[in-house]
Amino acid sequence: MFHVTLKKGEEKRIVAGHSWVYANEVADVKKEDTDKNGALAAVYAHDGRFIGKGYINHASKILVRIFIRGKEEDSKELYLERIRKANDYRRSLGYENAYRMVFAEADDLPALIIDRYDDVYVMQCLSLGIEKRKSLIVECLVELFAPRGVYERSDVAVREKEGLPLAEGVLYGEVPEEVVITENGLKMSVDVRHGQKTGYFLDQKENRYAVRRYAKGKDVLDCFCNSGGFSLNASLTANSVTAVDISEVALRNVRRNAELNGISNLTTQCGDVFEVLRTYKKEGKKFGLVILDPPAFCKSAAEVKDAYRGYKDINLIGMKLVEEGGFLVTCSCSHYMTMPLFEKMLIEAAKESGRRVRSVEVKVQAPDHPSLLCAEETQYLKFFVLQVL
Repeated sequence: MFHVTLKKGEEKRIVAGHSWVYANEVADVKKEDTDKNGALAAVYAHDGRFIGKGYINHASKILVRIFIRGKEEDSKELYLERIRKANDYRRSLGYENAYRMVFAEADDLPALIIDRYDDVYVMQCLSLGIEKRKSLIVECLVELFAPRGVYERSDVAVREKEGLPLAEGVLYGEVPEEVVITENGLKMSVDVRHGQKTGYFLDQKENRYAVRRYAKGKDVLDCFCNSGGFSLNASLTANSVTAVDISEVALRNVRRNAELNGISNLTTQCGDVFEVLRTYKKEGKKFGLVILDPPAFCKSAAEVKDAYRGYKDINLIGMKLVEEGGFLVTCSCSHYMTMPLFEKMLIEAAKESGRRVRSVEVKVQAPDHPSLLCAEETQYLKFFVLQVL
């Protein structure tokens, strides 16, 4: 296999548990004549200590993603064991019908995402090494769970950084146009072929349930509603819910989900959320609960400054739209917008809003998306409940 030697001192972060070996941390790479890109590489500290093994990709800034730290072999048995262990953890927490079954580095399978939607499984293969073992991983899923179908949604930009084309399609069995899952007692229609990410945002499930207590008896505004996860949970206790999104396709999905659950106090509005919020402010409208769950405003460190302004803009207006004593639920799913930075933005927005605001509840992503303390990239979701006085 490839033999990778790190520069002096560069092993500390990796020994602590981080998986990524960056190309600029490497002093030397040797290989056997038969080794090819995407093959296994053994990584050693500058003094010769064995650190671990992972797949190598010379086209990526992340040269090696370590997933073996002992004597394990890169084999089907290893994948079966890791996937089974990851699934057992989720089932032990009570997840049954829809959940993230494998969360990449957090489950010792870097660059591999597997989401379960009832009897359909959706995969994302985000590195060259995982791409080369895609068929093996599908075999493992079939052997372990006998799914109705396995679908690939590797249509994400990070693939291009690995020198890979975007890819999607059926990998096994039958994949219907609609999969109906159950979440928090609600039926939700998921389009694994065309929906956001792998079809649905599973990481907010507990947070969606949490809004029920804050929506009770109130008029609710759900912004960037996507397929309506927050909207439907809020509708169970709210007086009324207005779901806003720029995508009419997403709003059709909201209406479909409302229909599945017999919900009638929910209306949809198509439009740019920034413009809709400004219009509501001019009209003097107020809501008992405003929910802001935007897509990531920054996908790189270089975009943080502009993203900060965007988050501040919507949160400032959101606070002004909340009636006295009502609530603002606000989220960020970008790990570049760190928890301290997001909280700093909220403090500034509160000062400029002219309202007194207190923090009521702070949450992160659902437990089926565990984060590694040694890898801040795996902790990305921020969820704040604020009361506006």
